Amino acid sequence: MLMKFVNLRKVKATMNREKRYKVLMVCLGNICRSPAAQGVLERLIAARGLSDKIEVDSAGTYGGHSGQLPDSRMRNHAGRRGYTLTHRARQVKAWDFDDFDLIVGMDDGNIRDLQRLAPSAAARGKVVMMGRYIRNNRYYDYVPDPYYEGSEGFELVLDLLEDACANLLDEIEGGMWQ
Repeated sequence: MLMKFVNLRKVKATMNREKRYKVLMVCLGNICRSPAAQGVLERLIAARGLSDKIEVDSAGTYGGHSGQLPDSRMRNHAGRRGYTLTHRARQVKAWDFDDFDLIVGMDDGNIRDLQRLAPSAAARGKVVMMGRYIRNNRYYDYVPDPYYEGSEGFELVLDLLEDACANLLDEIEGGMWQ
């Protein structure tokens, strides 16, 4: 499994510019995990008063769901936790590697696809695994796809994302003020 760490110097340099630090969450179809990760991270960013400094989007490595809302089951489970997922699915594009400072894949397959799509070594350096930020569940080093699972699969994904996104934001925020 590929494990990368956020380059805090790069975070600091980006945050010291007038531009926002941009994070792209990526899963396969952009209808379950990555829009949920986007929603979780956006709420955390707002709660910390960082909405003017950090921007989040999501995409999928597969484009077959482009234009669709997140899966209704994910929207329902997320809604019970107070998240409103309204993102429309889109596929990762080559220019995303230029537009985003950090690209976060949910599992090994996403990471492999992103590494393959990256147009340069510098672009590949922006790709990290969400599992690197999971601290409260020792059984997961990735975020599993709940698409073929029942309710427990969607709840597990949200649990993992709430944990991982908080830790990811801690790392980004820590790099902003150094």
